[in-house]
Amino acid sequence: MSANIAEMEKRREAARMGGGQRRIDAQHAKGKLTARERLLILLDEGSFEELDMYVEHNCVDFGMPDNVIPGDGVVTGSGTINGRLVYVFSQDFTVFGGAVSERHAMKICKVMDNAMKVGAPVIGLNDSGGARIQEGVASLGGYAEIFQRNVTASGVVPQLSLIMGPCAGGAVYSPAMTDFIFMVKDSSYMFVTGPDVVKTVTNEIVTQEELGGAVTHTTKTSVADLALENDVEALLAARDFFDYLPLNNREDVPERPNADPWDRREDSLDTLIPANANQPYDMHEVVRKTLDEGDFFEIQPMHAGNILCGFGRIEGKTVGVVANQPMVLAGCLDINSSKKAARFVRFCDAFNIPIVTFVDVPGFLPGTSQEMGGIIKHGAKLLFAYAEATVPKITVITRKAYGGAYDVMASKHLRGDLNYAWPTAEIAVMGAKGAVEIIFRGLDADGIAEKTREYEDRFANPFVAASKGFIDEVIYPHSTRRRIALGLRKLKNKHLENPWKKHDNIPL
Repeated sequence: MSANIAEMEKRREAARMGGGQRRIDAQHAKGKLTARERLLILLDEGSFEELDMYVEHNCVDFGMPDNVIPGDGVVTGSGTINGRLVYVFSQDFTVFGGAVSERHAMKICKVMDNAMKVGAPVIGLNDSGGARIQEGVASLGGYAEIFQRNVTASGVVPQLSLIMGPCAGGAVYSPAMTDFIFMVKDSSYMFVTGPDVVKTVTNEIVTQEELGGAVTHTTKTSVADLALENDVEALLAARDFFDYLPLNNREDVPERPNADPWDRREDSLDTLIPANANQPYDMHEVVRKTLDEGDFFEIQPMHAGNILCGFGRIEGKTVGVVANQPMVLAGCLDINSSKKAARFVRFCDAFNIPIVTFVDVPGFLPGTSQEMGGIIKHGAKLLFAYAEATVPKITVITRKAYGGAYDVMASKHLRGDLNYAWPTAEIAVMGAKGAVEIIFRGLDADGIAEKTREYEDRFANPFVAASKGFIDEVIYPHSTRRRIALGLRKLKNKHLENPWKKHDNIPL
């Protein structure tokens, strides 16, 4: 018996060492942690239970039978984050550069299958050179098996990808199909073809960082949601983020005790809106002063800043927040902000997370670049997402709500449950001056000014919409938190179903 135990310990130690001390040292020299070190930070202490530690590749070509390392380049299993179950896989760059083989993929698929069976989120730590070339189509088949599970799990269990090294070729498509992607600055990259191939094919000279670095993907492409400074910061952010997510699409949102009174008054909101309608203010202030303890986990903060998306809590329970940001492009909706918010709304709806929307939107951004870029179809994505959503939806109009953008931003007409407005709200087809210039063509400047004042008196307030039932109540800004908290209590057991369909056909 003791000999058997000794053999087991020997094999375990070999698996734990991955590609060996020299490669572990090389990983550390790059400022990166190893696959197992990352799991120690991500998961609760002592909670990780590993699966398939002894799995080896089955490749018989190119001398591979003489180069076998137990675990085959990925550490898989389950653990807990703040006591809640999560399934994980962590690619080991010290073993064949983290390249995916058929067996490597099989390990990841097993973890995803188990997560689907029991209803628990999946977090993938990606650090891989791509498909293992020696295996040819077998490794590509392994990737496709992972892709299929990403799609099947979508909307059933939350999926989070942490890109902590290279992620190239077909490898990028698995993270791309997960719900959220966090990247590490200066050490993680995502691209379909690398700089060398780009130079060969198109003659463009570009660095890895410019082509697919964390800053590129969180500012320009919107492929990733957050760019963190290093491995440790990314893993701690993932732990924090995980606390906002339900375990699956049938579970309630998590609840965390807090000492912030549900009916806390925030008198500073009464004077937040500037007297000049064209002067901006920071919507972050409204959001943070409404949520529990000012905690707001913002998603894609560096992309499409004219709209804010993220998670917070009201009475300890997770809510999704979408808010126009007057500080950027006056809060207009454009292509990027529409796509950003639409995907976020759909995630919230898939996982039964109530949506709180703060509205200050003067309309859709005009211009040829927007029209040629397809703003009609992209703007329709956000409209579609809100209209389709059956979760509790509470909307607060703080200032402008003009034109079609008023409709799109969770209006009563898109089945908004509770639609509130501050006294400063202006709900109209368009701004007063523009409307008057259309209605009263030919008037001189004085006439235009007089009619503009008349239009403002008529429509630059929330009471016309309230008189038609489109606004449920005009509320004091200082009572916003209390109103939302009460609304969420009432809507806790909301039941609304869309007609049966195989699936919808969102304007992609």
